[in-house]
Amino acid sequence: MHDKIKVGISIGDVNGIGLELIIKSLANNRVLEYCIPIVYGHTKVASFHRKTLGIQGFTFQVINQASQAQDKLPNMINCWDEDVKIDLGVANETGGKYALKSLERAVDDLLAGQIDALITAPISKHTIQSDAFQFVGHTEYLQARTNASDSLMFLLAEDIRVGVVTGHIPVRDIAKKITKEQILSKLSLMNTSLKTDFWVQKPKIAVLGLNPHAGDDGLIGDEEQKIIIPALAEANNNRILAFGPYSADGFFANHSYQKFDAVLAMYHDQGLIPFKQIAFHQGVNFTAGLPIVRTSPDHGTGFDIAGKNQASESSFLEALFMAINIVKHRMENEILTSNPLKMSKLSKDRD
Repeated sequence: MHDKIKVGISIGDVNGIGLELIIKSLANNRVLEYCIPIVYGHTKVASFHRKTLGIQGFTFQVINQASQAQDKLPNMINCWDEDVKIDLGVANETGGKYALKSLERAVDDLLAGQIDALITAPISKHTIQSDAFQFVGHTEYLQARTNASDSLMFLLAEDIRVGVVTGHIPVRDIAKKITKEQILSKLSLMNTSLKTDFWVQKPKIAVLGLNPHAGDDGLIGDEEQKIIIPALAEANNNRILAFGPYSADGFFANHSYQKFDAVLAMYHDQGLIPFKQIAFHQGVNFTAGLPIVRTSPDHGTGFDIAGKNQASESSFLEALFMAINIVKHRMENEILTSNPLKMSKLSKDRD
């Protein structure tokens, strides 16, 4: 095992802010002290972005494979040979094509154990669609590539952690997808991730209702009585400390989330709107429940500001450092679970 974590980085849409975030982040020498970054893209594309942004004195070390990565340098693997026409701020087929080439090569190395974690710069979910990519996002793609039975979209920041039962699906389909089995699966993934990835010993998880006012005792929908409450009862029988269901508006308005280690929302906007309001520019999207570690900033391609040197790398840096910490926690967990005495001592030290 090498001393430093090897972090792979996919560049996202070449017409967006992905490479701006990457260059700004890796120009920070502090980052190079904590990991060995390997960017999957092409130096010509990176050079175009660097020159457009007016960033001086930054270059990538070109390597052919991850095993050649140099310490204390930003490394890049060229994932294609041809020249690419970049149209900053434009959502087009080119942006999606090369975002996928970067992602595929990075995930190949991730699954082969050549890198320890993956940070994904933002993609356009529309332009990346192709015969090779028929998914609504990174989360679903990575679940398929790892052959995992389920995964959890887990949004994380210093003061709040939010996961969702249903992710990128139309609003009209949400109620049909909310089942006892789905809730239990997501609660199990969240509980395990909190313990293994974040060293929370006895996670307390808040669960939101589906309907306004959590159904108001059946007056506004019966999913709480028929599905969510029975799921919580079974989760508690399985030693998962899950509480609720809570009315989403009041729960966030009165800061009840601060009393819990994580929150499980029923659908995307129910969880992500308050999360992004609370953790503006600091949030990280982590795909929990997979055998690999993947994080990303919690924002999109930023086509409206691409090439204008206005993008903040804060969320990207948070994603990078979080990935490093999760990898280390998993490594420690593997060692310590094989030695109960060490685990017991570490647990006391962390209390």
